[in-house]
Amino acid sequence: MAWYRSRISGGTLIYRNEDLDPYRCKANFTQAALEDMRWLGLNWEEGPDVGGGHQPYHQSERTSLYRETLAHLQEKGHLYPCKRSRKELREYAQDRGLDATDPVFPEMWRPEVGTNHFKQGEEDCAWRFRVPYGRVIEFVDVNPDVGATSFVAGKDFGDFVVWRRDNVPAYELAVVVDDVAMQVSEVVRGADLLVSTARQLLLYEALGQMPPAFFHCPLLKDEEGRKLSKSLDSRSIEQHRASGVESQHWQEEFEATYHEILAGS
Repeated sequence: MAWYRSRISGGTLIYRNEDLDPYRCKANFTQAALEDMRWLGLNWEEGPDVGGGHQPYHQSERTSLYRETLAHLQEKGHLYPCKRSRKELREYAQDRGLDATDPVFPEMWRPEVGTNHFKQGEEDCAWRFRVPYGRVIEFVDVNPDVGATSFVAGKDFGDFVVWRRDNVPAYELAVVVDDVAMQVSEVVRGADLLVSTARQLLLYEALGQMPPAFFHCPLLKDEEGRKLSKSLDSRSIEQHRASGVESQHWQEEFEATYHEILAGS
């Protein structure tokens, strides 16, 4: 979808390799992803295999930028250190009959305002962004099927991690830093990341930066209506390639889906 929107608008498409997790992101996976995208007929003007004006395109090589932004947010008092684990957060939600899939961080677990530095012995903490509880975060999605969207901070999402306790930048921070640095004007991604947009808009605001436009597109799903996922052992692009499926079929599907979205607006 990003490729098609870029083509019809005469834009510049950036391929960025989001390889921050050292345990899940291996070099062979990076190469396989590039091959899969090329097989689908996708092309980009900037990326790890073609270069461009906003190098490097591997996030693992951009850590210094993330650290600078982390220090800036710390200095401005937007962050606080947190030792609470994902397991604790899930158990807190389950004990209260709440959704434990993506539980909201409890306000009662927050430290006092102004607690934005590690204490002795707390170097293994994560860093969380202190959201403005009760504030409505609104934006208008470029996808007309989504349109005007809003989330309430503290209800739909809570204080979120921007730096993990294993010393790795979190997704929310890294993509905002990169989108600003690479002068991205429109982000195209799946509808499952809508709430991430609300979080990221708060980061753009805290950094004094203008956010890009967002186009959230429908997800590819299986016969049972579940989004394709490795955890469900969904068929991969590599498997489709091996089965002899023509990539032209997928290009036609992308275009048809896009025009269906516009026709339904």
